[in-house]
Amino acid sequence: MGILDGLLGHGSDLSPAEVNEQLSGILVPGEIVQVAFRIIRDLIVFTDRRLILVDKQGITGRKVAYMTVPYRAITCFSVETAGNFDLDSELKIWVSGREPIQRTLKRGADILGIQQAIAASLR
Repeated sequence: MGILDGLLGHGSDLSPAEVNEQLSGILVPGEIVQVAFRIIRDLIVFTDRRLILVDKQGITGRKVAYMTVPYRAITCFSVETAGNFDLDSELKIWVSGREPIQRTLKRGADILGIQQAIAASLR
């Protein structure tokens, strides 16, 4: 989709076909992957229906946690870019009825592209 082109080092774009293969059994019939990217081993996937956060756990990554957030449940979000001395970026997504979902992204992650993808999904 081009929104998240150029993730450097710690992140990379994934093609919708690649994500469809990885999330077979998670996506419902007819659900379309719009934008997806990988941060180290985890995935953040934007579909036409929801946001899916995939957290690979443990040394081998065999244990996987999937968090689904319907777009209608997102009340607000914030991004914090990395600075000169602070090497990490922050992403926070507030979901109605719970604490914010927080992700720390290493320098080089396209935090502004992530912000654009979330903003486009909420319209």
